[in-house]
Amino acid sequence: MALLEICCYSQASAEIAQLNGADRIELCAAPKEGGLTPSYGVLRLVRETVTIPVHPIVRPRGGDFCYTDDEFSAMLDDVRLIKTLGFPGLVIGVLDEEGNVDIPRMGQIMHAAQGMAVTFHRAFDMCRNPHEAVDRLGDLGVSRVLTSGQKASAEKGLSLITELKHRSGVPIIMAGAGVRASNLHMFLDAGVEEVHSSAGMWIPSPMRYRQQGLSMSSDAQSDEYLRYCVDGEIVAEMKAMITRHRAF
Repeated sequence: MALLEICCYSQASAEIAQLNGADRIELCAAPKEGGLTPSYGVLRLVRETVTIPVHPIVRPRGGDFCYTDDEFSAMLDDVRLIKTLGFPGLVIGVLDEEGNVDIPRMGQIMHAAQGMAVTFHRAFDMCRNPHEAVDRLGDLGVSRVLTSGQKASAEKGLSLITELKHRSGVPIIMAGAGVRASNLHMFLDAGVEEVHSSAGMWIPSPMRYRQQGLSMSSDAQSDEYLRYCVDGEIVAEMKAMITRHRAF
């Protein structure tokens, strides 16, 4: 049966995902950045309250995946912290200036994360040669690659996802980006082993007093009074679809 991973941006969302049938959680901060490393406090709280596997992301900033020496040093420290806290896996990705997987740095990451399952995230979708990249990552011992098939959505990139799935190399190719209940059947029918979904929604802030015309975001149009969370009904629907598909 296919495995359902839900991307969660808070401890509360992680609990909702778990309650509604998620098999694993990718834990992040900063949804508008596409996911950054969660704080120590969130990491510790989730470790204490969530019992299904949780894989935190290690990403120090938004933007590209080519990091300075200082950024990479901070990433290694975060990998060690996540390992110390007892998480079974983590999510990470590093590229070099030419758009190749940065093999020396990924080697350091694999050494620091020894004993944990390492997912190479959608930095893969920004790399120059996906076929070479998946082979090199497999040689390093990476457990899975999260990819949209180098397209804007995993639905559009499904052909590459299935092609990579049949190559030797990384054991699991996980489809992510725009995976939802409405198109989940496409991935299940294609034999994709793991799917990744945010199953998210924006909900209003409970604040009654609202300071208008002022934003704390660099995006002046951002609504400060919306919060991102997991929609438990969507998680449950997707899990039920996976279970029914297995029955057939």
